[in-house]
Amino acid sequence: MQLKIMPKRKRLPAGRVPLILFLCQVISALEVPLDPKLLEDLVQPPTITQQSPKDYIIDPRENIVIQCEAKGKPPPSFSWTQNGTHFDIDKDPLVTMKPDSGTLIINIMSEGKAETYEGVYQCTARNERGAAISNNIVVRPSRSPLWTKEKLEPMTLQNGQPLVLPCRPPVGLPPPIIFWMDNSFQRLPQSERVSQGLNGDLYFSNVLPEDTREDYICYARFNHTQTIQQKQPISVKVISVDELNDTIAANLSDTEFYGAKSNRERPPTFLTPEGNASNKEELRGNVLSLECIAEGLPTPVVYWIKEDGTLPINRTFYRNFQKTLQIIQVSEADSGNYQCIAKNALGAIHHTISVTVKAAPYWIMAPQNLVLSPGEDGALICRANGNPKPTISWLSNGVPIEIAPDDPSRKIDGDTIIFSNVQERSSAVYQCNASNEYGYLLANAFVNVLAEPPRILTSANAHYQVIANRPAFLDCAFFGSPLPTIEWFKGAKGSPLHEDIYVLHENGTLGIPVAQKESTGTYTCVAKNKLGMAKNEVNLEIKDPTRIIKQPEYAVVQRGSTVSFECKVKHDHTLILTVTWLKDDHELPSDGRFTVDKDQLVIADVGDDDGGTYTCVANTTLDTVSASAVLGVVDVPDPPFDLELTDQLDKSVQLSWTPGDDNNSPITKFIIEYEDAMHEAGLWHYQTEVPGTQTRAQLKLSPYVNYSFRVMAENSLGRSLPSQPSEQYLTKAAEPDKNPMTVEGLGSEPDNLVITWKPLNGFESNGPGLQYKVSWRQKDGDDEWTSVVVANVSKYIVSGTPTFVPYLIKVQALNDVGFAPEPAAVMGHSGEDLPMVAPRNVHVNVLNGTLAEVHWDPVPLKSIRGHLQGYRIYYWKAQSSSKRNRRHMEKKILIFQGSKTHGMLPGLEPFSHYVLNVRVVNGKGEGPASPDKDFNTPEGVPSAPSALKIVNPTLDSLTLEWDPPRHPNGILTEYTLKYQPINSTHELGPLIDLKIPANKTRWTLKNLNFSTRYKFYFYAQTSAGSGSQITEEAVTTVDEGKMAMASRQVDIATQGWFIGLMCAVALLILILLIVCFIRRNKGGKYPVKEKEDAHADPEIQPMKEDDGTFGEYSDAEDHKPLKKGSRTPSDRTVKKEDSDDSLVDYGEGVNGQFNEDGSFIGQYSGKKEKEPAEGNESSEAPSPVNAMNSFV
Repeated sequence: MQLKIMPKRKRLPAGRVPLILFLCQVISALEVPLDPKLLEDLVQPPTITQQSPKDYIIDPRENIVIQCEAKGKPPPSFSWTQNGTHFDIDKDPLVTMKPDSGTLIINIMSEGKAETYEGVYQCTARNERGAAISNNIVVRPSRSPLWTKEKLEPMTLQNGQPLVLPCRPPVGLPPPIIFWMDNSFQRLPQSERVSQGLNGDLYFSNVLPEDTREDYICYARFNHTQTIQQKQPISVKVISVDELNDTIAANLSDTEFYGAKSNRERPPTFLTPEGNASNKEELRGNVLSLECIAEGLPTPVVYWIKEDGTLPINRTFYRNFQKTLQIIQVSEADSGNYQCIAKNALGAIHHTISVTVKAAPYWIMAPQNLVLSPGEDGALICRANGNPKPTISWLSNGVPIEIAPDDPSRKIDGDTIIFSNVQERSSAVYQCNASNEYGYLLANAFVNVLAEPPRILTSANAHYQVIANRPAFLDCAFFGSPLPTIEWFKGAKGSPLHEDIYVLHENGTLGIPVAQKESTGTYTCVAKNKLGMAKNEVNLEIKDPTRIIKQPEYAVVQRGSTVSFECKVKHDHTLILTVTWLKDDHELPSDGRFTVDKDQLVIADVGDDDGGTYTCVANTTLDTVSASAVLGVVDVPDPPFDLELTDQLDKSVQLSWTPGDDNNSPITKFIIEYEDAMHEAGLWHYQTEVPGTQTRAQLKLSPYVNYSFRVMAENSLGRSLPSQPSEQYLTKAAEPDKNPMTVEGLGSEPDNLVITWKPLNGFESNGPGLQYKVSWRQKDGDDEWTSVVVANVSKYIVSGTPTFVPYLIKVQALNDVGFAPEPAAVMGHSGEDLPMVAPRNVHVNVLNGTLAEVHWDPVPLKSIRGHLQGYRIYYWKAQSSSKRNRRHMEKKILIFQGSKTHGMLPGLEPFSHYVLNVRVVNGKGEGPASPDKDFNTPEGVPSAPSALKIVNPTLDSLTLEWDPPRHPNGILTEYTLKYQPINSTHELGPLIDLKIPANKTRWTLKNLNFSTRYKFYFYAQTSAGSGSQITEEAVTTVDEGKMAMASRQVDIATQGWFIGLMCAVALLILILLIVCFIRRNKGGKYPVKEKEDAHADPEIQPMKEDDGTFGEYSDAEDHKPLKKGSRTPSDRTVKKEDSDDSLVDYGEGVNGQFNEDGSFIGQYSGKKEKEPAEGNESSEAPSPVNAMNSFV
C-alpha cells in the first residue's frame, strides 16, 4: 500500500560526481543530545513516538482506542483524517481525544457499533517547526461467524481406503485456529496415517476399523474474541471385505459407499496438493509452509528435498509427521523448486512445488533527523528495497513535496533531499514513502535549523576513578549550533592535549588509552563556536587494580566429604572490596552446607549436585576479577540393576545387567557372586569378574544348585552395594564329579582301622541322596576289596583288624544319579600297640663335666608295633640315701626322633653321679625301659663365692668375709685374692696377688694406706681351674679417732635417699625369691634350654616326663639351674658370671657343633670375666652403691 505517489521526476543533469562528494561532506549533521534541560530550551519539530499498527483489528465488544503520541517543542497539536478526509472529532459525541495526546477513544460500549468506525485513519502532529504524520491505520472489527448449517451423511467405507474429512470453517477476522476433537472435547490422535492439513481438513492415508466413530468434530477458535465455533459431527464407519459383501448384497449400490477402492496394498498417491506440480508465493520474513499428504497402503512416508540446492539447516523444521516443511525467516534466496516424495513398499510418487519469494518494502537506510545551524549544508537519504522494487516519494509536513511551499535551499534527487545554506525558515518535517504492491514504509525525519552558543552538558567538577593500566574516558557532552570545536587541557596551565598520546572523540570525550599513576590530575574541556565558548573541569584519579593472588584449584572429592576453595584477593585499600562465590555462574544454593569465610569457600557433605564450576568474583566500584575451579564429585558406583538370565543350559547361563551411575569415576570391573538357595541360603560366594566395559558374562554352573546371582561394580574409590538378586535358576542333578578329599586310615585301638575323609558340601553333591562307598583291603595280602555304602558322614570304623597292618583305602561319592569317578587308593594303618622290647647295649661316653654322649642298639621294627617316633632317655642325678627316697622319681627326659641310636646329654653338673635308661616310642606310647646305666661327671670350675663383704675398716687394714661358692663343682683347693689401690684421679695402682686356704671364710689385710680406696677381685679354684670372680671396693679410715668406717660410707648410710633405695632393693629381692620358689616347685627351666632353643640340635627335643609330650627340660634333682654364677647388682661391683655349661658354647655357629651321629666337636669351655689389668688402669668412680655393697 502507498500513501501518496509523487510524480516521476527528471534525472539531474551532469555533475553527479560533485553531488556525491557534497553528500560525503554534509552527511554528518549536528545531533541534539537527549539532555532534559537542553530539550526544554530548544525548539524542535514534531516526532511521532507511538501509533497503532497499520492493520488494526479491534474487538467489537470493547471501546476503540487508536494511538497517536508525539513530542516536539513547542508541544504539537493533533488532527485526524478518516478515509482520506478530515475527521472532525468534535461533531461525534462518541469520539474523544486524550489530553496532551493525539490518541482517539471511541466509546462504543454505551452505544454505536464498531462497523460504523471501520476505515483508514491517519494522525498529524503539528507545531511551528513542521508537521509529522502517522501510518495509514486500517481499523477493522474482528469477526467470528457461525458455521452454515448443513446435513452431513454418515460415511461407510472399506478397511484400507483413504478418507478426507472436510472442515471448511467460516471466514473470520483474523482467520481461526482449526483442531479436531470428539464429543468429550478430547483431541483426536494423529499419526503418520491420520493428520490434519494446513486447510483444516482431516486426512486418512488409509482407514482401519478402529477409526469407526460418530463424533469427528471440527472446531474453529477465534482468539481475538475468545470464541470457539463447532461443525456438525461427522460419522465414519469402517467395515471389512466380508462385512461389505454381507451388507451390500443386492440392496445397496456402490455409490452409497465412500470410494470404491479395494483394501489391497497400493502405492502412494497425493491427497493434497493435486497433480505433479504446484506454485507457492511467500513474502520475505514470513514462514514458508509447504504441505504434501499422501494416501496408500501401507502408510507412505514423506521426504523433502530442494532441487539444485540444500535446505537451510538452522531455519528448516518438519511438522505434522514430516508432511509439512517449514522455513522460517524466508528470503529471496529460498526461492526455487521443492520436491516432496511419498514412499511405501509398493512404490514412490513425488510432487514439485515452485516457490517464489516476494518482498514488501524494507529499509536499507531510513532518513534521520537533521539539526543544522544557519548557513550549513545537509541531506536526507531514504533508501528501501523490495520485490518488486519500491517507488520512493517525499512529503513535506504531510504534503506531497511537489505541491509543498518552495524552499530554495532544498534540492531533490530521487531518494535524497540535499540542503544548501539553510536558514531558520528551512525547518520542516519530511516524510519518505517507499511502496510496492505488497505494502509500504513511511518515515518521518525533520530538518531543524538552530543558532545556539556552546553548552557543556557534562556535570561540573566530575570525579573519575580509573584502574591503572586501563583506558580512561573523560566525558564532555556538548551542544551548539554551529557545531563547536572541543579542546582539552591538563592542569591550570598548559597547551591543548594532542592525539599522539590522547584520543579526542567526536562526542567530546577525551580518551587515555593506558592510564598511569601520572595521569592523575585536573582536566579542562573547552567548547567554542562563533557564538561563544564554554568550559568544564573534571578530576581523574588512578587506582591500583584488584588481583587474585591465590586462585581456587581444581578438586575431585568423594561424595559425603568436605572440600574448600581458597581465593585470596589484593586490592586498592581506598576501594571497598566484595567477594562473591558463584556456582555455574549462578548464586550459591541457600544451603547450610556452604560456608563462605574470609578467603575460602567450604562445602560440607558434598553431594552429586554440588559438582560444577565455582567462581570467586572480587568486585570493587571500579573493576571486577574472577577465578574459577571445577569441583568433581566422585563416589563408589551405584549398584547395577535389571539383571537378566539368558541362554540357560545345564552347565552354563548368560547373565546380563545394566550398570548403575559410575559417579564420575569409571567402572573398572564387575564382580559376580552367587547364592545356593538349596544348600547355603543367605551365603554369597565369588563366581567371577569381568572388565568394567562388559555388561554380560557367560557363567559356568554346577549341577543341582538353585542359583541366584548378584553383581557389584567397582571403581577407583571402591565397590558398590550389591545389586538386587537375579531370578533363581535350578540346574539339573548329575552324578558327583569329584570324591572326598583328605582320606586317611588310622587305628584308634590295636584292633581297628578308622577311615576318615572330608565330606563333599551340598554344592559339590551334584544331586540328591549323597552317600559314600568306603572300600578297604590289606596292602600286602591277596584279599578282595571289602566295601560298604554309608550315609553322608565323614568316618567309618573297621573292627577286628590285626595290629598295625598297612591297608589300601578308597572313598567314592555317589548320589541318586550315579557314582563319582573311581578314586585313587590311599594307604593307612590299623591301630598301634605299645612297643614290646627295650633298647639294648646302652653305654655312655662322658665328654666333660656338663656333656655326655649316649649310644644304644635299635629295637627290631616288628617289636615296635606302630610308627617309630624315636627314643626317650630318662636320666637323673643320684643322691644320698636320705634324698634318694624323696626325689629319685624327678627325672630329666630327652627324646631323639626317628631311628637315631645315639644322642647328647647336655646341661649335666660336674662332679656328679648320674643314672639313665632308654625307651623306644611309637604313636601309642613308649616301650619298656632298658637297664639303668650309671656314670659320673668330672670336676669343673667352681662358681663365684656367694658373697664378699669388707668389715672393720681401720687406718691401715681391711677385713674381708665371704661365703663359699654355691656350686663348687669339685673339691676346692684354694682362694685367690687380688687387689689394687685407686687414686683420686681414678687410676689403678699395682695389683697384689694373694693365695688363701680353701677352709678360710675371713681374711684381714694389713699395712694398707690410710684414707685410700681399694678394689678387690676374689675367686675360688678346684683342680679343674679357677672359677668366676666377685669384685668389691672399700676405703680405709682417715685416722683412728674418727668413725669406725669410712666417713663417706657412714654419711651415705645415714642419708634418707639411701635408706629408701635399700628398701626398694630388698622388696625386689623378696619378689624374685618368691618367683624362684614357685618355679622350682613346678619344675623350672634350665637356663641352658633357652640357648638350646636358639642353637638346638635337631636330634634333641625336650620332653616332659609326666605326659610324654615334647616340652622343656625338667629338673629332676634340686630344681637348680645348670648355669652357675652369682647375682649381678646394677653397679656391677658384684658380677654374675655366665655358666660354663651353656649350650650356646657348643651349639650351631658358636664354638662347637654336633656331627651327624650326634657326637660333639670342639672345645667346651666356659666364659670368665677378664682378669684385672696391672698398673694404672682406669676404674669406675666411687658411688653410693659401691659403699652400700660394703655393708652387704
